[in-house]
Amino acid sequence: MKKICFAFLAALMAMPSFAAEKQISSPNGKIVVTVKDDGGTPSYQVTLGGVEFIKTSPLGLVTDASDLSSGLSLTENGTVKKISDSYSLKTIKRSHVDYEANELTCSFKKEDKKVLDIIFRVSDNDVAFCYRIYPKGERLRCVVKEEKSSFVLPEGSTSFLCPQATPMHGFASTSPSYETPYTVDDAIGKNGWGEGYTFPCLFKNSSKGWVLISETGVDGNYCASRLMGKPDGTYTIGFPQVGEMNGQGSVSPAVGLPATTPWRTITLGTTLKPIVETTVPFDLVSPKYDASRDYQYGKGVWSWIIQMDGYTTYPEQKRYIDFAAAMGYKTVLIDALWDTQIGRDSIAALARYGASKNVSLFLWYNSNGAWNDAPQGPRGIMDNVIARRKEMKWMQSIGIRGIKVDFFGGDKQAMMKVYEEILSDANDYGIECIFHGCTLPRGWERMYPNYVASEAVLASENLHFGQGSCDNEAFNGCLHPFIRNTVGSMDFGGSALNKHYGRDNVHGTTRVTSDVYALATAVLFQSADQHFALAPNNLQDAPKWAMDFMKEVPTTWDDIKFIDGYPGKYVVIARRCGDKWYVAGINAQNKTLKKEINLPMLEGGKNYRLYSDNAKLEGSLKQIKISKTRKVTVTIPKNGGWLLVK
Repeated sequence: MKKICFAFLAALMAMPSFAAEKQISSPNGKIVVTVKDDGGTPSYQVTLGGVEFIKTSPLGLVTDASDLSSGLSLTENGTVKKISDSYSLKTIKRSHVDYEANELTCSFKKEDKKVLDIIFRVSDNDVAFCYRIYPKGERLRCVVKEEKSSFVLPEGSTSFLCPQATPMHGFASTSPSYETPYTVDDAIGKNGWGEGYTFPCLFKNSSKGWVLISETGVDGNYCASRLMGKPDGTYTIGFPQVGEMNGQGSVSPAVGLPATTPWRTITLGTTLKPIVETTVPFDLVSPKYDASRDYQYGKGVWSWIIQMDGYTTYPEQKRYIDFAAAMGYKTVLIDALWDTQIGRDSIAALARYGASKNVSLFLWYNSNGAWNDAPQGPRGIMDNVIARRKEMKWMQSIGIRGIKVDFFGGDKQAMMKVYEEILSDANDYGIECIFHGCTLPRGWERMYPNYVASEAVLASENLHFGQGSCDNEAFNGCLHPFIRNTVGSMDFGGSALNKHYGRDNVHGTTRVTSDVYALATAVLFQSADQHFALAPNNLQDAPKWAMDFMKEVPTTWDDIKFIDGYPGKYVVIARRCGDKWYVAGINAQNKTLKKEINLPMLEGGKNYRLYSDNAKLEGSLKQIKISKTRKVTVTIPKNGGWLLVK
């Protein structure tokens, strides 16, 4: 009996005598995060205004050196400190950000040694956390085998999610590329197509508000992640799939110690306003290198979206340079196969011709490596540092402004290194970077000064490929401002004014959205460099008021205001450039949207231009006077648009 009692007492003493608990709140006190070590397992809970938005959810890591998810005790050390930061950035939704947050470092011990910090940052709308791993004895490296970070949603929550595709499928084995259709207003407790979901992930907390979950700060020192769903409504962090990169590289990131992981972010709101307006992906990171030059941004055109591969030719690209010059645009994107259908000497000649018209070129490249079968060239350059730097030196010598690199191979740490190396090398030669067939950007606009935008969405090319995409254009357009485009610049390549996606504007898939819709998405979809799906024939066959607006619309913004909307149904957003506000809306519902909205940022008693559609989607431009109450009635038919500009 004495032996039994002694064993029980020893076991009891080895366990934490009570669950330690710490709290951190937002500067305005409305968001509260509670961190515990109950049963030796780290966990956290998030409330907004006293309402639970994230239920008690596990935390921790499992490495090849130690299990950092159990048997841990929360120390008494650590006080809340204030974080203040101000930064300016031309490539995001708001050109200047003043960031205020509270930070708490929760230190955990195992066997009386500190082994892990979990750092929480809480601003008025966002919660973020990351891990700091410490050396174990003389061991200064580890492999993170699993991350236990979880997000337990309250019962009754619904989801707005993009399923993760399986690797080495799709066109020329180029998936996953974050280009799958969303499920909307769906029940929680599912797992997509069996492989989880791509970030960002939007949830509705019953009638209480909204939650957006994502990550930021991912670079070549870690892998990118996805969200894995479980039947009980728990979502966990998932590392990349084994088959990505054609099986090359590990799914588990290897790090030198001490190491800090990327941030997990949670944006909360009783309305969608904090979701749409968040800058948390950029608030938590810092530049990794200095810009080699003052990068400039603006509007451009590309022939491929209307005419496809066959017209990547010298005469056609020269025609598009003339078109860009006529529009006052600064760039032309020359897409795939220019290396064989135009040639390097002729590309140099096009660059010289463009310079004479004040138009610069972007060139398309296949990311290549062993991770795709895409035949389009140039191939075998962007995956090889020697060939890549030689190519970039040539591009610099002929005045190429930027590159669009396509068909990446997944989210493994090895692929994150490829992204980072392309960006760093390109900066050495003053070249801007756009990525397609790629992962989600994770704070990259601030981390890499020459990074501009990524696709990572079912973009405009799908409107050319199938009528179904055209029929669902407005539905998808009403998702992106709430999900994909909230966390990073989105290279959509849209705003077509052709009636058909074909060279003659007679054949090809049929656009079912209105001209005003096309104009509105030029405001709604944010990217500092926009290559619009306009064509030279639009100078003759599109309404003059539409083309005049497309000449005027900015691509860099100073501020953003969410006005109204619901994912997949309708959206109205205001963006400011300088002292001018652009208010844009689109509607995907089967009924006409008619709502009175408040626009306090506008000047009462002043005239504004109103672009709107009638029931037949016939657009028009007229002048209206804004009342002193700043209230305006928005009327948008299905597949239509609405714009208000001074």
